[in-house]
Amino acid sequence: MTRDEFAAEAARLKADGKCVVFTNGVFDILHVGHLRYLQQARALGDALFVGVNADASVRRLGKGPERPINPEGERAELLLGLKCVDAVCVFEEDTPVELIRAVQPSIHCKGGDYASPDVLPETAIVREYGGEVVILPLVPGRSTTNVVKKLTSPSR
Repeated sequence: MTRDEFAAEAARLKADGKCVVFTNGVFDILHVGHLRYLQQARALGDALFVGVNADASVRRLGKGPERPINPEGERAELLLGLKCVDAVCVFEEDTPVELIRAVQPSIHCKGGDYASPDVLPETAIVREYGGEVVILPLVPGRSTTNVVKKLTSPSR
């Protein structure tokens, strides 16, 4: 889905009185931590919109020379296949600020690896239009980094 289509679909839902929830991330190797997080985010509203970091963005974020493992199109396709996800858009920027500005979700969710909404660059924009930023708890021990370490460990 293009950014314009993503924003138009969110606008249509909001015009119908629906609560649009937005989250974003790399979602490189989908695992149960991702699924539980996305299910929690979806439970906060009527539709879950997910922004996926483009491959170039992932490399700039310093996730490691071999990341992403899965290309952006496949990561987006996997997410869209989840029952809890209603729309997916790949974004090129390092932060979701411009995508959030286009969608203006009622709720923006981030994982518990962020201690406070105040450290997020997008919080000011969300609050500016009257949205809410929610930090959801992480699933302990479940991260793509841990999966990659386990897969590449010589003692597998």
